[in-house]
Amino acid sequence: MIIVRTRHSLKRVFTAFRKEGFVPSVKILQNDTFRFFRNYFFHISNYYLYEHTVKERDETDFLPKIRSFDFHIVSSNQQADALARRGVDFREYFPTARQTLDRGGVAFCIFIGGEFAHAGWVALTEEAKKTFDGIPYRVDFLHNEVCTGGTLTLPKFRGKGLMKYCYFKRFEFLREKGIRISRNAVKADNIISQRVHAKFNPRIYGEVRYVRFLKWKFMLKIKDEVHN
Repeated sequence: MIIVRTRHSLKRVFTAFRKEGFVPSVKILQNDTFRFFRNYFFHISNYYLYEHTVKERDETDFLPKIRSFDFHIVSSNQQADALARRGVDFREYFPTARQTLDRGGVAFCIFIGGEFAHAGWVALTEEAKKTFDGIPYRVDFLHNEVCTGGTLTLPKFRGKGLMKYCYFKRFEFLREKGIRISRNAVKADNIISQRVHAKFNPRIYGEVRYVRFLKWKFMLKIKDEVHN
């Protein structure tokens, strides 16, 4: 995992150097190095636990603030390879993307002007969930529940409503599969993500504190139900 994350960080640095120059690439390297060592040894954060009831919605309520974009649902590395041959490999932005796709994960990707702009994940299995979401909240995969997470919007494409639209497409995908419950964990200080989720009228069924030290991790309950 360390090798994978190091390779991922270096790719981000080289991409930034090629597109934006020396100073931005150095800043990314510094931030990634600090974040890696901080998160590798110790992590503590509060999270809200969300439960979404999947139902039919009007797509026009969730369209992004941009007219021209390409949307793809990717459920295998073979499909991702086909996209990569067109010049864009979104997996470069997700250290465990290949494992996620192999273990039952599905990526929902948006490209703008031929560039990768946004992606988010759905885990259809516990094994897939573990690749992008280490928070140990319960998802009953055996009884038609799934979870979402691993969302990323590149900075230059933020503020265009891509996350909102991508969540709509994720829920539509699940609805067509007959899945009715989707769960996920959102950091308590991630206001932007909370605002997006609020547009889908979720139930926030708990607040927890997630603690990880090296390989040990556990979750402490703070509240059973949260009303925003």
